Parts: sequence; C-alpha cells; structure tokens
Amino acid sequence: MKSSQKIATALVLCAAALFPRFSFAQSIPAAIHAQAAPLPGPYDERGWLDRFYAPRKYAPAWNPQTAAAALWVLRQAPVQGLDPQDYGADDLQQQLRSGHADPARFDVALTTAMLHYLADLRVGRVRSEYHTGKSDARLKRYDPVERLRTGLAAGKLRDAVQAAEPQLPLYAQVKAALAHYRELAQQPYPALPVPQAKVKPGGAYADTQALFERLVLLGDLPADAVRPAEGIYGDKLEEGVRHFQARHGLEEDGVLGRGTVNALNVPPAQRVRQLELTLERLRWLPDFGPGPLIVVDLPAYRLWALQNGGTEAPLEMRVVVGSAVRTETPLFVGQMRYLEFNPYWNVPRSILEKEILPKLARNRAYLKQHDMETVPPDASVADLKAGRARVRQRPGAKNSLGPIKFAMPNPMDIYLHSTSARELFERSRRDLSHGCIRVEHPAALAQYVLGGQRQWTADAIQEALQPGPTKHVDLARSIPVVLFYATAIADGEGGARFAADIYGRDVKLEQELAARRQSSNISAPTSAPRHPR
Repeated sequence: MKSSQKIATALVLCAAALFPRFSFAQSIPAAIHAQAAPLPGPYDERGWLDRFYAPRKYAPAWNPQTAAAALWVLRQAPVQGLDPQDYGADDLQQQLRSGHADPARFDVALTTAMLHYLADLRVGRVRSEYHTGKSDARLKRYDPVERLRTGLAAGKLRDAVQAAEPQLPLYAQVKAALAHYRELAQQPYPALPVPQAKVKPGGAYADTQALFERLVLLGDLPADAVRPAEGIYGDKLEEGVRHFQARHGLEEDGVLGRGTVNALNVPPAQRVRQLELTLERLRWLPDFGPGPLIVVDLPAYRLWALQNGGTEAPLEMRVVVGSAVRTETPLFVGQMRYLEFNPYWNVPRSILEKEILPKLARNRAYLKQHDMETVPPDASVADLKAGRARVRQRPGAKNSLGPIKFAMPNPMDIYLHSTSARELFERSRRDLSHGCIRVEHPAALAQYVLGGQRQWTADAIQEALQPGPTKHVDLARSIPVVLFYATAIADGEGGARFAADIYGRDVKLEQELAARRQSSNISAPTSAPRHPR
C-alpha cells in the first residue's frame, strides 16, 4: 500500500471515532449557525458559511470519508506553494486523532479551511499588486462556496482543487520546478570556496570537483559530463558556469567571480521560496483565452510573446525596464490596442520638471538640439512651469521612443517601444528607463502583434519603420499584456531561471503574507466542550 493511501486510511479511521457523535448532538445546527460569521482575509467572504450551510439546513457537511479526503487535500498544499498550517491542517488532524473535538465546531472549521484553501489557490492569499486601469480593481473574482459544495456532493474534492488552479501553463511549469527544488533542498549543499580574484578559463580554482558536482546537480552540466582535471577551471566547467549565469541574470562571461560563486551558494530552500512567491503572483492573474499573450518579467528583463493559451513562446527578447532607484515600472495587466510608427514622444510632466526645465534654464537651445518642441509652439518657459504647455519630441533619429511605440492605454502612460540605445541590451542589469519598456527586437514584436492583418507583411513593417510621418495602426483585436514580477520562473525546459529582487517586491510580499497568516489563523478549537451522548 502506498504511503499516501496509508495516511488516507488512517485519517478515515480517526474520523470515524469522532463523527458518530453527530447523531447525539442535537445542538449541532445551532452551533454551526452561530459560527457562520464573516471571515478575515482579502476576499469577499461575508456570508460564505451561511451560503454553504443554509441549503443543507445547517446540517453537518462532513463524514469520516470526506473529512479524511479534505485533510489529505490540505496536506498537499506545499505542491501549490502553500502552507498546510495556514489552514490549520495539523490542528484539524489532531482533533480527529484525539476524538475530543466538538463535532459542530470541527465541521465549521474544516469547511472554513477548505473555503480558504480553494479561494487562496484561485486568486491568491493577498491582494493583487497589479494595476488594471481602475482603482482597487480585482483581476478576477472567485466564489469557492459552490465549488466546495459541488465537489463534496460528488465526492470529488481533488477535482475541485484542480479546477481552482490557475490554468496558465506557466503555473504548472513553476509547480514542476518547485517540486524539483524541494528535492534539491533535501540534499547536502556545502558552500563552494569563493575565489579572492576572478578565475578565467585555464586558471586555478580550489575545488573544481565540488564545482562540477554543483553544476551537474543544478542541471547546468549533463549528468554524464566528463569530470574536470583537479584544480583547473577548464572549458567544460566554463560551459556550465555560462549556462548557470544565463539562468541567474548574471553577466555571461564564463568567469568564476565572487558574484557567480555567491549565486552558486544560494541554498535550494531559498529558491523554493522564490518559486512559491511566483505561484502566488500567478494566482493573481486573470484567465487568458487561447489567443496571443505578451508577458514581461521585470526583474528578469525579458519579454515573451505567447500563443495558444501560453503553451507556445514563438518570440523571446531582452527588455529595459524602469529604474529601481527612480522610476519603477508598475505591475500591470492591460490590452495592447494599437501601434504608432515614427511616434512623437510626449514628455511626461515628471521628466519635464525634473530633467528638461533645469537643462533648459542652463541652455535655451536645449529643445532645438534634441528635436523637441512646445505645444502650443509659442509657449514660454513660464507656460511650461505653470502646466499651460507641454513638450514633445519629434519623430526621427533623436526620438527616445525609436521608430515604433506599442500602446496599451492606461492611466500611468506605460507602453512598450523601440530605442536607439541598443548598447543597453548588452548589460546584465537593465533597470535603466523612466518606467516604460524598451524592447530588443521591435520589428519582430510588430510582426507578432500584427500577425492576423495580412497587409502587414515583414516588408511592410520594415518600410513603416523607416523615417516618415507618424502612422497610427489599430490592432485587429487587442492583445493582453502582463507586466509581471517574478524572481523565479520556469524556463520551459524543465528548469528554472532566477533574478535579483530589484524592486524589493519579494520582501514586501513576504511581509503581506506574514500579516495574512497572523490575521486568519484557522484551526479547530483545542478545548471545545464535548457533547453528551
């Protein structure tokens, strides 16, 4: 018998010891009704318990078999990057084993735990950080009451859990990566020696065998790779280090320096936590249809153009994002609706005040030198300062947006665009913009978003990118765009990529999750009065 089957059988036997009391406890419906109160948390939870129990006239919902099944489900929460203790799994199981629980209160506690678990799995444990264009807008809403009621009635709680999982393929990929790194976290992981100076290929390194084993363990070298010579940092090790550097957002120079070795020494348990935070953020996202989807992972400085509901990624490129010091790019879910070839750059008010006006005070020819103009044309500096006029940059070689802008209308005026500063894409750290996203391959992205419009061939796009008048092109249908934030993400090849927490959002999310844990501790009462037989 498999271990999971043994656990389930034991839970059923424990539950059977508790649930016979139900036939003798005349006050159970009243006890359930008394506890059907609003629950703490980020959901629209008022009335959850009333709506669950009212159709059954406040009769108990659980029997030995279904209670055991529910507890088994809660014990599997780590697979989803969730913690069983956030749902009182140990306390509830202990109540069954001891046989001392108040049956009514146990029933409500188990229902509460399952409602929380389904809702957490569907929409996340804390409120979404994403902007949607509306104040305090939720990306999606979910009512777990009917889902739990249906799953319980059909004896298919596991199906209810599976249906609650986000359907984006990336979620399943990150779950697989999480399982892999949990396994790694169970293995010895001694620290590699950090070199005093950078070690280039052919140089000496104190422990090449440990480095080799680490690269094999992490999947950056194949398991059948030939072991290196003792003490020499050779070509095969360099190959593995380059692969590791690429996965971790480091400069891909193949040099074994302090930063690379420190990254190699990050314990798998920390990577597990990063992947768990990614699953939480994926739960915030809406369900996307089978059409195209653009995802930008800000700390990874990468863009993916997806097809077929996210199962295919025909296009991937590097991006430049907002500066962590001055102008973070916001998290955002929106719709790309049109392109502009040879666009004007309408200078944001913040840039005008902080950068252009001081430069204009020192050099009155600044606007002319940078192909900029005021609107209206005869506006004075006083008009600019007072907000009666604005500045824009004409299309052309000096234009900050380059030859194309990808527009997704939003109150923050965030968009994707090309750039003439191509050298920025060669940097390993690319949080260098004022907030908008600069894309590495604008022509390829234009071809992707205009793919359903036959007149926009590759040649037509190249022609439109040449200097000329501004051209506005509406998309045949809008394309969802997600400005995402993940310091750990699946790479589509069974592994994972990791990035620095450039905006400190992992730290903030950890704090919010800790606060949620303190505010909604779910458990069965440990000293409930026993009902007389």
